[in-house]
Parts: sequence; C-alpha cells; structure tokens
Amino acid sequence: MPAAVKRPLKVADETWIAAALLHQENPSRQDFTVQEIVDRAAREAITGELRPGVYVHALQHCVANRLPNPARYRMLFATGKTTRRLFRPGDAYHPARDGSKVVPAKEDIPEEYRHLVDWYLTEYVSKRTDAEKTDPILQLRGLGKEIWAGEDPDRYVRRVREGWE
Repeated sequence: MPAAVKRPLKVADETWIAAALLHQENPSRQDFTVQEIVDRAAREAITGELRPGVYVHALQHCVANRLPNPARYRMLFATGKTTRRLFRPGDAYHPARDGSKVVPAKEDIPEEYRHLVDWYLTEYVSKRTDAEKTDPILQLRGLGKEIWAGEDPDRYVRRVREGWE
C-alpha cells in the first residue's frame, strides 16, 4: 500500500493518478472508459479502499469539457459519453472551468506517484495524435496573422462601421 501523504488525498487527485497510470501502462490507447479509470483506482488502493467519489469525478467533476457541477477541475477530457483521457493544454473546455486545476500539485500526492506529474508535463502534454498533427483545419491556425500585424482592432472596427447610419 502506498505511503500516506501529510494531508488527505483529494478524490480528484486520486482519479487523475489512476488515469495517468492507465496512459503510462497503455501508451497506444488514446482514451479509457470511466469504469476502467475507476477499476484502476480500486486496484491501486491509494487510500486503502476505493472511495465512491472516484466514479463521479471521472464521469463529471474532473472533466474539462463538461458543465461544472459543482467541481471545476480540468484534469480529464471527454472523448465520448463514457470515455476519458488526460486533459492537455489546448483542449477545449467549458468556460466556467477556466483557470482551474489541471494536474495535482506534487506535494499533495504520495511520493511514489510524483513521477507521474513530471511524465505528464514533459511527455504527455507534448504528445498529439496523428489526426491532431495533420488536421487541415488545425493547420490553418495562425495563417494570415501578418495581415493584421500593427492593426488596432478598435480602429479597424470604427473604420469599417463608418457611414453605416
């Protein structure tokens, strides 16, 4: 059983750890079912036994692209109705979750899981699927920005609206 942390482990952090372990153990998988995340948390037994909140955190509370109810975490991303992966910067998320927690603070999780935070920050967030790398719409990001260089947006709008009345 893992060593205890000085403060109680948050259910959200336990859920994130389970999802991160699944990603590390199955690098070819893009996502996991909510039940797989719950089962992995149960096998890991970080707090001794599975807490019932892990399920609802994997289903809703930690999911960036779901309406917050009530938790605002952005630790997971819904790829389907019941499938999840770890959230990555650049993923779409519900506006009410802006600025919320994405990854556990190292000091808040047991020492033997702290390497997961390093792995997430150095390897996972930089990993993109082939579709994300080759999506033609995403490839347009930033195209034409030089056209607007030096253009004040407010001045532009005023100029376009001249004579509208």
